[in-house]
Amino acid sequence: MVTVGLSKQPMDTIAKQIVSMGFNCVRYTWPVYLVTNDSLASLTVRQSFRRLGFLESIAEIQANNPSIIDVSLIEAFQAVISSLGKNNLMVILDNHISKPGWCCNNLDDHGFFGDKYFNRDQWTTGLTRMATLFNGVIKVVGMSLRNELRGSRQNVNDWYKYMQKGSEAVHSANPNAFVILSGFDFDRDLSFIKTQPFGIDQTGTSVNGNRYLNCFMGVAAELDLDWAMWTPTGSYYVREGVVGLNEHYGALDYNWSRFVRSQTAQSYLPSLNGALCHKEITRPPVAVRSLRRLLRLELFPHKTLLARRTHLCLQAGESRTSAKLNIFCTASDNTIITRSCKCINNDNTCDPSSQWFKLVDSTRNEN
Repeated sequence: MVTVGLSKQPMDTIAKQIVSMGFNCVRYTWPVYLVTNDSLASLTVRQSFRRLGFLESIAEIQANNPSIIDVSLIEAFQAVISSLGKNNLMVILDNHISKPGWCCNNLDDHGFFGDKYFNRDQWTTGLTRMATLFNGVIKVVGMSLRNELRGSRQNVNDWYKYMQKGSEAVHSANPNAFVILSGFDFDRDLSFIKTQPFGIDQTGTSVNGNRYLNCFMGVAAELDLDWAMWTPTGSYYVREGVVGLNEHYGALDYNWSRFVRSQTAQSYLPSLNGALCHKEITRPPVAVRSLRRLLRLELFPHKTLLARRTHLCLQAGESRTSAKLNIFCTASDNTIITRSCKCINNDNTCDPSSQWFKLVDSTRNEN
């Protein structure tokens, strides 16, 4: 029940890494037993790891986060939230499971109301206690009632009955908290939404995943979609019986010390915050790795692309030559062609992402 990563880096360092990736909110998971099983929650971090035989993790947490090694598990939980808040990160408290452990599959007995480890009354009590504990903590902005409902017990009647009870429990204890609900089938099935699940690991080795991400981020930039990422996690103390398992879907490396990808979504998605708007080039996330600085451009009526706050425009002399910034910005010839288009012969092994870009509205700070 101790936040992963604290054996690898100081919690303040991890929080600052999250901020540097452009995120402003963290979904922070917790098990019901953390606030309903007093004997478990009162264990110190050291005692908890010692019971599991993880002596190496004890030494690493002692080195990186000495202030929490001998406090209770619930106090360590609060310390992490305090660190996130001090770094101006909002927090959504997500009830992931009841009994501490890895999540999730259809047969883990945590999936739906009435399962072995999903006692309805205990769950409601847990929500009330957690909401009460963080009532008044400004950076705790919301609570997710339960992660990824699933399994054979799923039914609409119980969903409406208990989601309402859970929502009322949170609202009564903390009326300022935003309440988040989960749909069926790992939160992929809502009556009014049909969606195709999508995920991509951070190794960059999935060809189809990279292509999908390129297209998805182009749409996200164009439509100014809000977005989130699972997960910053680089590695685990233990997951599914494997000690020190590497998380390939995580944004950070095994030691939580650097980003797996050289650029994050914040680097190529624009920002619209009500400030003066301009056009910006956004490129596919896979292709943008080699792009050191994105140009801030303004598209003029005669379709000339001018770099913001300069008299320079983007030009290319002829085919197969590099596009460059130039001072000769006439409207007589505003076509830029550096090489022939790729992937026009129905070759499904061809990847066009190295060529395409979008011009999208942005108010991103230019400094």
